Amino acid sequence: MSFLVEMIEIHKYFPGVHALKGVSFDLAEGEVHALMGENGAGKSTLMKILSGLYQPDGGELKILGTSTKLNGPKEAQALGIGIIHQELSLMNDLTVAQNVFIGREPRHSFGVLNEAELNRKTTEIFSSMNLHLDPETIVGTLTIAKQQMVEIAKALSYESRVLVMDEPTAALNDVEIFELFDIIRKLKLKGVGIVYISHKMDEIKEISDRVTIMRDGEYIDTVDSKKTALGTIISMMVGREIQQTVFNVPDTSMNELALEVKHLNRGKYIRDVSFSVNRGEILGFAGLMGAGRTEVARAIFGADPKDSGEIKVFGKTVEINSPNDAVRVGIGYLSEDRKHFGLALGMDITSNISLASMKNFTNTAGLLDESVMKKTAQSYVEQLGIRTPSTNQEVGLLSGGNQQKVVIAKWLLRDCNILIFDEPTRGIDIGAKSEIYQLLEELAAEGRTIIVISSELPEIMRVSHRIAVMCEGALIGILKGGSEVNQEAIMKLATERPSPIHSLGA
Repeated sequence: MSFLVEMIEIHKYFPGVHALKGVSFDLAEGEVHALMGENGAGKSTLMKILSGLYQPDGGELKILGTSTKLNGPKEAQALGIGIIHQELSLMNDLTVAQNVFIGREPRHSFGVLNEAELNRKTTEIFSSMNLHLDPETIVGTLTIAKQQMVEIAKALSYESRVLVMDEPTAALNDVEIFELFDIIRKLKLKGVGIVYISHKMDEIKEISDRVTIMRDGEYIDTVDSKKTALGTIISMMVGREIQQTVFNVPDTSMNELALEVKHLNRGKYIRDVSFSVNRGEILGFAGLMGAGRTEVARAIFGADPKDSGEIKVFGKTVEINSPNDAVRVGIGYLSEDRKHFGLALGMDITSNISLASMKNFTNTAGLLDESVMKKTAQSYVEQLGIRTPSTNQEVGLLSGGNQQKVVIAKWLLRDCNILIFDEPTRGIDIGAKSEIYQLLEELAAEGRTIIVISSELPEIMRVSHRIAVMCEGALIGILKGGSEVNQEAIMKLATERPSPIHSLGA
């Protein structure tokens, strides 16, 4: 087997942390090699060494059989190593084409930018990806899914022989994932080696040839992805068996009506959407990307203006024109992009949990009572099982699952009885996902009203009492959750063109 990359007994230290403990990894020509492990296992650190961002403190890196030291990302790119990071790194005010070829733009004489050639080259890459996108579009106007596809195009523009994909499908729908996998298969035929990092087990089985598992900075094993059972991979990742419990749907039909939405409209994004949720109920929202699920949530929360429609909270009509209005009536919204809209990453846990409730900690002199803030934050750390050395820990240093719990704590402290979770486990490993699911069930059992938006059908089916399915801005139907629902029924509604709502088992 001809290896493009060999990483042998790699060590990496940070202050007080042995992040990589003699980890080995290799990548062959024309191979998709999956790298798996819980958040904090060391996957990203290992790939940052491969991409030249970090220097190893021990071990050896070989590229095409030659021992190599990479002094920066440019040296890695020059050797044909490209990386698509989980966090988007695009410039919102530039066009798609300018982002794809940033720093490498074709120019006329005297250094004048050749926009026509720039757009032509970008269109060429998009054509190879079967992606229909105007290269002159401003990136900031695109959805997260489209921005992710631009990131992939940017990496492909380097004609990389080694391509690292870190959670590339986190914001993609099924059609876009199918197109991405088609691109990956074409790259394999050209001899490109792909390191594929994902928490989605079905993707790993479908697209990868081998899987290397890491845990707590250590190498665990490398196995054949097709021949190895998912349960075996999961147990190696987490060091324990994950209980795949069957969700028993409680009957909440007689509970108090918590939220009613009637004839909600917003341009082409929301088309006459009506639904209701009872106290203690979890209502899931399913649909393909662009179906309008997030738009409905943002309109209810006052983040986007609605054209028309009525919202009732516990039987009382409320006027919501801003997030402050929504929070005042007890509605909290956990954005799909928690790092930009849910957290202040540079601040500590105490500050993040307290942010939406600062009045509670302000005395008559207008000063903050920091001791009460810390005590309150500590109580939520214990209640939600947030793994951290202390409440002084910077939130940006926490794993994705623990960051999500901090956002939840913020809204629980604000006493929000209606909580909207948009992609609650995006970028979260399987062990933390299980904890988030359990937490959602506990919140509902306490009488909180929960709305969950997710692109992962198994997740929607796992947590929802009922499932509302949207397509092209309209609510097509509502299905009863639990063992009676299946993915085929959801997808059938998700691909139906809008017509008057019909309810199935609602």
